[in-house]
Amino acid sequence: MLLLVTLLGGTLSVGMSEAQAADLKSGTVYVIPVEHKIESGLEAFLKRGFKEAEDRKAALIVLEVNTPGGRVDSAEHIGDIIAGSSIPTVAYIQGNAASAGSYIALHADKIAMRQGSAIGAAALVDSSGEAVSSPKEIAYWKSKMSAAADLQMRNPKIAEGMVDPSITVEMPELGRTKEKGQIISLSSNEAVKVGYADTVASSTEEVIHWMGYSGQDTVRVERTWAENLAMFLTDPTVMTVLLFLGIAGVVIELLVPGFGIPGILGIVSFGLYFFGNYIAGFAGLETGILFIIGLILLALELFVPSFGILGILGSACLIAGVIRAAYDTGDALRSLGIAFAAAVVVIAIVAWIFKERGIWNRFILRDELTADKGYSSVKERTELLGLEGVSITALRPAGTAVIGIERVDVVTEGGFIAANSPVKVIKVEGARVVVTEA
Repeated sequence: MLLLVTLLGGTLSVGMSEAQAADLKSGTVYVIPVEHKIESGLEAFLKRGFKEAEDRKAALIVLEVNTPGGRVDSAEHIGDIIAGSSIPTVAYIQGNAASAGSYIALHADKIAMRQGSAIGAAALVDSSGEAVSSPKEIAYWKSKMSAAADLQMRNPKIAEGMVDPSITVEMPELGRTKEKGQIISLSSNEAVKVGYADTVASSTEEVIHWMGYSGQDTVRVERTWAENLAMFLTDPTVMTVLLFLGIAGVVIELLVPGFGIPGILGIVSFGLYFFGNYIAGFAGLETGILFIIGLILLALELFVPSFGILGILGSACLIAGVIRAAYDTGDALRSLGIAFAAAVVVIAIVAWIFKERGIWNRFILRDELTADKGYSSVKERTELLGLEGVSITALRPAGTAVIGIERVDVVTEGGFIAANSPVKVIKVEGARVVVTEA
């Protein structure tokens, strides 16, 4: 009997009576985690999750939010996905909905929070973690946060106070005022009091029941291994490293052939770059094809004289492929610029170390046509040595003589020989034929 009571108590531990449980509606509930840093990979993951929920005609979507924030542009796109969904959505904040995470949560139809969680602190920071001071950027983000709060009739001033430290926000529900220099961050109880949360719940199941569903048909969307890999590969730092390895590896293999490893490393790095962006939904097959065409054109430039035309076209294809494959053009250009500069330094060092193996050696004539190798720039007339003939001009000391039946330019050792005098060849030095009077 005690065991039966214990089981019944566990069944009704969510705080509902049997009558209340009987009133819960059936329907498919999709649970989608919004965890870690907000970036392009998370956006692609949520897009897939919402599409699956719509295809299955889900009755409810619960977003399990626990994020320190991240990219503003990704958060904006995720907000559009949530706002554009026809399925009721609840953001269940399990830990933190900081920065861009609070923007995402504000787009949900309802917000539930776990005890001890927080929402807010949405001030803009740059990639190094420093606060952004640009009035234009702050004003833009503040307007976006205010509009997100206004979607569900929440006080937009509080959302602005989460962004802008220069404003004052009255919060009479909490009995305090946000002063200048402060940023609003709300605990779960505070969020309920000011209308930024609708309930406090201890579990996702409790949130589902609070929304009126039994949760018997609950689908938890998990990241695939490919999505996890894509999330890692589309990180701006990782993309920069991949582009650096790709550029350096391929160019070194082209300029200093014979190693194999740099070329393989370069191709694999480029492949991972395009694979990550393809899985994340940012790149199509055409970007990879464009990049391959660029590599081929650059390789041809090394062997086919084109006055730089092939090289320019190849470079254009490479850059276009990299930029079109990336989520953000600015990030792609920045990553490509850093990678290219670093690759140039490494390529120059490798080319200098292995200068004797460089492809440029194929275009440099290194053979010497020397006499010891049997080469001579003039014809040796050694066959004339010892022969006699007649001078046909005066030799002063140079002139012309007939030796045998051939007219030959000759020279004396310094003396004068009159025309029509008999002469004899006494020395041959290359093309120089030395005679004396016979």
